[in-house]
Amino acid sequence: MSKILVTGGTGYIGSHTVVELQTEGYETVIVDNLSNSSIEFIERIQSITGIRPAFIQADCKDTEAMKRVFTEHEGIEGIIHFAASKFVGESVEKPLMYYRNNIDSLLTMLELMPQFDVKGIVFSSSCTVYGQPDLLPISEESPVKTAESPYGNTKQINEEIIRDAIHAGAPYKSIILRYFNPTGAHPSAEIGELPNGTPQNLVPFLTQTAAGIRKELKVFGNDYNTPDGSCIRDYIDVVDLAKAHVMAVERMLKNAASPQLEYFNLGKGEGVSVLELINTFEQATNLKVPYRITERRAGDIEQIWADAHRANEILGWKPVETLEDTLRSAWKWQLKQLAGTTCLPAD
Repeated sequence: MSKILVTGGTGYIGSHTVVELQTEGYETVIVDNLSNSSIEFIERIQSITGIRPAFIQADCKDTEAMKRVFTEHEGIEGIIHFAASKFVGESVEKPLMYYRNNIDSLLTMLELMPQFDVKGIVFSSSCTVYGQPDLLPISEESPVKTAESPYGNTKQINEEIIRDAIHAGAPYKSIILRYFNPTGAHPSAEIGELPNGTPQNLVPFLTQTAAGIRKELKVFGNDYNTPDGSCIRDYIDVVDLAKAHVMAVERMLKNAASPQLEYFNLGKGEGVSVLELINTFEQATNLKVPYRITERRAGDIEQIWADAHRANEILGWKPVETLEDTLRSAWKWQLKQLAGTTCLPAD
């Protein structure tokens, strides 16, 4: 079976994807600089799959380090590129860091792929490339609009870089996966979303608040043009999302007739507001979550959800987890952290 390099593979989506790759028989090599993840996830992946992935601590912007990875782990056929800074709010505050990290890391991969005969790259993109949409749900034919944040702009720029490289004759394929809102955790509770410091995403902040680690959850705005005034998102279970990457790799490397460049939306196709998500979590866990309405947050999109028919039909991928089960898995993961060694300061 093929050998796959997973950049950012100890991170949230990366670690779940490594599990699914190994479950399907792929050999995996992880590169991560551990800037927003932990080395302990290597042990956790092994505990789920019985296989310890190769791991190299390195920065994907470091060309010489990445050359050594490709040389020492000969025969890498494909790359899944997760490595990136990923938080909308932080990107507004630190735009240059986001442009440097997210763009340079991809350029390194694309420049080295022909040298080491890598056949394809699956790129971790985002629904943020669609900006604030005019029509919902969003299909892959929806226009890419001006980004609402530097994070979103790095995803747009990286998509354009891949497109231009392939148009110029690059000898590899690429599948660009546009995620909506990944959440939840592996059912084993061995891996899940473990942010360094204060969570930037909604669900880990919610579970930490329910656990008493955070005083209250902030809901950024209740005056949007939505039924309850809070932002609407399309929440997808992280295991469902990880499985889509395996299907993308299979199509990219094994289907000779597949196009050189393809785009797929990965979402459930259901819009759920922030307040609805809180209510669903409370019903799924029989817990109450203290929250407070605050001002809108810069860079947030009002409402967005997916039309994922292309992924359903071409990749053969369909998300199966309910939102209730996804939120219960996130809570199970949170409880395991409380019982273990992960200690987080209260606000």
